[in-house]
Amino acid sequence: MIRVRTNLGRVITIRLNAGDVGRIRFALSPVWETMTSVRALSNNTAQSVHGPWLQKVRPTIEGDDLTLLRALIPPYGYIPDFMTPAPPRRSTSFESGLAAIAATPHEMVADEIGKLHHDTPHPLLPELIAHPAKALDLITSALDTYWRRAIEPEWRRMRSLLQEDLAFRLDELASGGIERLFRNLHPSISYRGDRVEIDRPYRCDGEPMAGQGLLLVPCVFTWPAGLAVTGAPHVPTVTYPPRGLGRLWEDRQDTTDSPLADLVGRTRAAIVSHLDLPMSTTHLANQLGVSAPTLSVHLGILRNAGVVDSRRDGRAVLYHRTPLGHQLLTAATPLATSA
Repeated sequence: MIRVRTNLGRVITIRLNAGDVGRIRFALSPVWETMTSVRALSNNTAQSVHGPWLQKVRPTIEGDDLTLLRALIPPYGYIPDFMTPAPPRRSTSFESGLAAIAATPHEMVADEIGKLHHDTPHPLLPELIAHPAKALDLITSALDTYWRRAIEPEWRRMRSLLQEDLAFRLDELASGGIERLFRNLHPSISYRGDRVEIDRPYRCDGEPMAGQGLLLVPCVFTWPAGLAVTGAPHVPTVTYPPRGLGRLWEDRQDTTDSPLADLVGRTRAAIVSHLDLPMSTTHLANQLGVSAPTLSVHLGILRNAGVVDSRRDGRAVLYHRTPLGHQLLTAATPLATSA
């Protein structure tokens, strides 16, 4: 996605002219979910939002294909942009996304994998850089195998949640315009009239081409934060966790060993789990798919118990997990993760 340089800035800025604002659109992408889920394997535990999915897929996905994908998709930082093609329509198939990757110019493949190897060296990457045509064959084959094992069995469930989010966001846009749309999109994403800003601990060194608009992609596996594509010639893209993500794996959570859920109940456990980033009541309600008044009652109980706390940030009140909440959330033995 973005080329990153640590310690150089905390805000990614995508500047928009009048034509770009008029071309803001939404899409969902099975390829984006496939790519970001590889990163989720490294960055999530049994107590995270995606814990039930991790427990199910981990025994089935190990092998050379996953080793290759881990080399291309490190736990943090840059991922080659060509591996996350912009969907041309609101909803596309995995096969069409894979075909877009396969059609990448060989020069771009070598250049972007070279950038990755510069930032995150890996012994598999030099061979891919030297032979980009072979690299595309290996990458698309590995993605196809991984998709069928890890994502396709759950895609109907995921697509339903993503489509619900798109319907909600389009209603927000129709009811209150661009400003209302971005106000509730994600705590780290803001709209400033002539630009979109994403609060992240790095910056990009690529500039988007003017006139391409902005693509917004709800993405299950980017939780808890969003990702961005900004470098030309790629379409400027921002991903964000969809509304209601806390209930995505809900029918499997009863069998998940969670001391916090046993103590405070599943809804309040989901609230604590979501507070990896400080969130307002509105943002948290959007993420969990519950009403703000109901959420406020749960937050009051959790705050009185010392599990969450709040602080004022301008006109907003942001809730965050306390050390006690973190201790309760991680009390069960986490799944082993691979870097």
